[in-house]
Amino acid sequence: MKIVDGKQIEELNISPRTCIEWVTESFLMKPESQLPAKISVHPSGNDFITTMPCLLPDSYHTFGVKVVSRVQGRHPALKSELMLFDSISGELKAIMDADWITSMRTGAVAALAMRTFRKPDCCVYSFIGLGNTAHATMKCMLEQFKDERFTVRLFRYKNQAEEFVEDFSEYTDVSFEIVDTVEELVWNTDVLVSCITDAKGLLVEDDTLFKPGILVVPVHTRGFQNCDLFFDKVFADDTDHVRGFKNFSHFRSFNEIGNVLSGKVTGRESVDERILSYNIGLGLHDVYFSSHIYNRIYLGK
Repeated sequence: MKIVDGKQIEELNISPRTCIEWVTESFLMKPESQLPAKISVHPSGNDFITTMPCLLPDSYHTFGVKVVSRVQGRHPALKSELMLFDSISGELKAIMDADWITSMRTGAVAALAMRTFRKPDCCVYSFIGLGNTAHATMKCMLEQFKDERFTVRLFRYKNQAEEFVEDFSEYTDVSFEIVDTVEELVWNTDVLVSCITDAKGLLVEDDTLFKPGILVVPVHTRGFQNCDLFFDKVFADDTDHVRGFKNFSHFRSFNEIGNVLSGKVTGRESVDERILSYNIGLGLHDVYFSSHIYNRIYLGK
């Protein structure tokens, strides 16, 4: 059994482009994978410990399970580890630090959702929550939209917005704005991305702020329950992962992003559709990433 730490993974220098390719490939193999819904326990408050298993298609001979936890007061609050097995022999091949995997696959899925569901003339992207997930999302956006000029609007919290701007200051095709209110953040934006891990109540209470054509991507799902009820379409990574949502039966239209990528269903059909994309994150992505990482480190491929 191998122990793979975060430094080993980072030293592979896996590009955002590769991350986007991996999440796309994993969505397309979802019908041939075994992907039980994640199971969460809640020690106290909004803390959680979640188990995410997945068996890849037969040709991969790979099963994995990730455990991700959020503990208030811990730094970082979100942490994750993954166990990787040979599904034929049952051998435990590796235990991996999965923090990098979690951030980058989440960012890649969010960026993929933007590419898939945004309207054609999109030029303003708003972010609330500017931690590791937002950084990963931005890296993947910059790769995916590298031939475009656009504005990124940031919600001020402590000094995170200023640091975020500094981190991406070399990208001259991107202009940044920092705002102090949710109303300023949402006003006239084309895409709203929320990377906060804890929200008490609704983040945007005024439904009229969501203009026609907006795409909302709540990466950690919280704070947009009002959008469930009046947005034209809702998409998610996996049906079973959102079936328990209070408003699931009230979605006007629902489908999975994988079905859009495979061409089975249509995503955006007009520039005026308001679309909500719940990208909760799948054990499928984690196990697919970890399989590639294991092969790169130990098999040279």
